[in-house]
Amino acid sequence: MGNELTEGPVTKSMLRFAVPIILGDLLQQCYNIADTVIVGRFLGADALAAVGSSFSLMTFLTSILLGLAMGSGTVFSIRFGQKDRKALKECVLASFVLLFAVTVFLTAVIFAGMFGIFLYNFFAALLRSLGNSVVPLIFLAVSAGLNIGLDLWFVAGLEWGVAGAAGATVISQYVSGIGIAVYTRVRFPELIRKEKGIRLRKERIREITGFSALTCLQQSIMNLGILAVQGLVNSFGTTIMAAFAAAVKIDAFAYLPVQDFGNAFSVFVAQNYGAGKKDRIQKGIRSAVKVSAGFGLLISLLVVIFARPLMTLFIDAREAAVVAQGVRYLRIEGSFYCLIGILFLLYGLYRALGKPGMSVVLTVVSLGVRVALAYGLAAIPSVGVTGIWCSVPIGWFLADALGTGYYLFWKKKRH
Repeated sequence: MGNELTEGPVTKSMLRFAVPIILGDLLQQCYNIADTVIVGRFLGADALAAVGSSFSLMTFLTSILLGLAMGSGTVFSIRFGQKDRKALKECVLASFVLLFAVTVFLTAVIFAGMFGIFLYNFFAALLRSLGNSVVPLIFLAVSAGLNIGLDLWFVAGLEWGVAGAAGATVISQYVSGIGIAVYTRVRFPELIRKEKGIRLRKERIREITGFSALTCLQQSIMNLGILAVQGLVNSFGTTIMAAFAAAVKIDAFAYLPVQDFGNAFSVFVAQNYGAGKKDRIQKGIRSAVKVSAGFGLLISLLVVIFARPLMTLFIDAREAAVVAQGVRYLRIEGSFYCLIGILFLLYGLYRALGKPGMSVVLTVVSLGVRVALAYGLAAIPSVGVTGIWCSVPIGWFLADALGTGYYLFWKKKRH
């Protein structure tokens, strides 16, 4: 039914699976910037502020569905690795019902585009759990291209304002969502069609909910932690706010490859865990650490060297104070991207091993330390805002140490 990650060269299998996911997220980031440019260029600062304010809420709500889909995808991968076709179909049904119910609730209180997001994220998670990361990339590319085209037409051509930008987004979301759903129905009918003996079972709902709810909680905690830091940054005035806003955008691009590689690694581990291939999982862990550390060190080197040119992509070079603070942030945090790469691997590992609660613990440790240190260090006059920047890698390091130590303890206990 899909591409098994339980056979073939370990590193090659993971990279071949991870690259389309990485490209898809980079494409999404490029689209977000293009959308911002179109709204800002044609509608002005007020419209850009309105869209920007709603974006944080949209990101938070989307993270709920993304977390539920990621948790479900882990269960799908385990069942696929076990070659338990009946259990896989029942889990797909249970997950669809759960995500559909959440989407109905969010649609009732927020906005109509949620169903398009639900369809895309559910079926993308399903296909990726089977080892197919290329098709979700294709539908995401179609959606991004259509969105930009409709943005230009509705906003610049028809002059529909912010409503036009919103309409373009909703239409493109439904096109990608319905498109990938139809593709899955045609390509993998055995997963969707009704069969005798396949029904909605309580134990499957509990299984899916157990994984999905904790993964969803992890995603929400990450967003809440970032909002807490943002509140502290805002207290330092517009210069620091502007520097932080630009540097965070660079961050989003910089560690995206290691984040997506961690998600791909999770699918690899889940499939092999389901197949009972413990030796292959160990090989995968060693390979993934090397690849992620290599990615992280390379990205760190590039960000540290090109910190100033990167900042001037978003901030006029004449804003010397803003650029200087952004460069300081990037050179402090950007030197340690290998640490967050390891953390994303730990998140993925614990989800795949049926311990999503540990991923939540690591998220709480990482962000809790970051927030506590940021507020504590920033209150010291001789440290100030630099303490906020330093708190990030310290949080990553402590979460890495806890996650690695717990895994070694758990592994020794099992043996």
